[in-house]
Order: sequence, then C-alpha cells, then structure tokens
Amino acid sequence: MPEPVTRTLDVPGATLTYDVRGDLANRPVLLIIGSPMAASGFPTLASHFEDRTVVTYDPRGVERSVRSGELTELSPEDHAADLAALIEHLDVGPVDIFASSGGAVNALALTAKRPDLINTLVAHEPPLAGIVPDSDAALAAIADMYETYQRDGLGRGMAKFIALVGYDGEIPADYTQQPAPDPAMFGLPTEDDGGRTDALLGQNLRGCTSYQPDFAALDKAKDRIVIGIGEESANQLAARGGKAVAERLGLTPVVFPGNHGGFLGNEYGMPGKPDEFAATLREVLTSRS
Repeated sequence: MPEPVTRTLDVPGATLTYDVRGDLANRPVLLIIGSPMAASGFPTLASHFEDRTVVTYDPRGVERSVRSGELTELSPEDHAADLAALIEHLDVGPVDIFASSGGAVNALALTAKRPDLINTLVAHEPPLAGIVPDSDAALAAIADMYETYQRDGLGRGMAKFIALVGYDGEIPADYTQQPAPDPAMFGLPTEDDGGRTDALLGQNLRGCTSYQPDFAALDKAKDRIVIGIGEESANQLAARGGKAVAERLGLTPVVFPGNHGGFLGNEYGMPGKPDEFAATLREVLTSRS
C-alpha cells in the first residue's frame, strides 16, 4: 500500500486534515470515515485495498483537524458539509464511502443532501438512538451521560458511554436509575481534570445520536446505500440504529464479521476481525460496481 500523503483543506470554522493513499486518477476513490474516530483508526482497513485509492480524514475537532472559534456542539449536517467540501476538493467524481459509527450518521446526512457525490455508501452501525423502538430510554441514557460528563468529567462520563454502547438489547426505562459504572473498571480516570472539550462526549454525542435522518431524501437514493451491522454486536444500540434505518428504507442489512469495531487491527489494542471484515466490504463494493 502506498504511504499516505497528508493534505489540508480549509472550511468554514476548521482546517480539515486528510490522507491520500494512491493515485487520485484511480477511480472510484474509496473514502473511509468515522466520527469521532479519525484517520488513525483506519490504517488496517485501508491496507486491504491496495488496488484502490483510499482517502481518510480527521473530522473537524478531532486530532489534526483543528476548529477555530468556540468549541460548540456539532451536528451531522456540519460534518456532511465538510464531507461534501472534501469530495468536491478531491475533484474525482462520485466516491465509494465506508462509514463507521458516527461517520455513518454523517454520511447518511451527506447522502440525503448530495447523493450526486456518492456511488455506494456502506453505513456500518450508525448509532441513531432517536429512531430505535426504545428511543425515549436510549436518549435519556445519553442525556444522563452528557450531564455526567459536564458535571463530573471525562472518566465518569466515558464509563457510562462504554456501558451503554455495550448494552445488549433494548434500553430499559429505568436504565438511568441503575448504579453508575466505576471508571476504574475501564482504566479511566476517577478524578475530574476540568476539561470539557472531548470530541466525543463534549462535541458530537448529542447531535449524532439524536439525529433524525431525512428518510424521504434517503429513499430516493437508497440504491446507493448499504447498511452494515456487526455479527457480534447486532443487539447493541449502534447496530439497532442501523437496523432501524434499513427497515425504514426497505433494505436488508449486511452482516459484517466482528463487532462495532470489526475493521480494527491493533490501532487501539482492541483488534476486531479485519481480514474477514475487509473481505466482506470488498464483496459489497464489488457487487455494486
């Protein structure tokens, strides 16, 4: 795989940093995105597509993509505008997109607004808590998580995040009344460092999970959309968000090997099943080329 070439793009309120592996003349380009996961989460997956030109990027406010001004909360529409600007800047025509987690939510927002920029979107486990059957309880748990972060800091907020995303099945109505998880169980700090600018909990959590997709627009572009869910995470919140999207659009989700991070190598010390995951992604993209 060619070494990535790093470039930047100025957009309103931020400078986006992105990496290009390969020649942009090799089309369609494969754009791999997450949120708030940055390009640093995707080297293993990118390495399985040596025959493709692969572009990854850091969403605004994450790692190398620096925001200007006040660090307010972000919406999927904000990220969709960035993605549209990036694709147009690449000047390579419509792209294939693999989008993970919050990146999948942002890519659905992009598809609703600019389907002309996309050949195929593979949206893997968009955590759309606002459209699952237990949305009231799920959104209440997310609100409690955000409030905990604002009150008590990163460790206690992130502990609640980890517990919620790993919860198997629908979120019970009394979920927020249950004992809070101990941050130390997850190797998280128990003391508050005073920071409130975390890209996940402080900037993207609420806007991403509460997003209501434009299903009327997505329905017109559903021939471009594939919804992916993990075989090991199919009953967890993010996968259930994906199932809810698929049901609304009359699509059948594609089951990918592993869990929510099935594409990961050892980027974060939590490897998934990257070889099998990449093979499934290749099959999906090839079948639609």
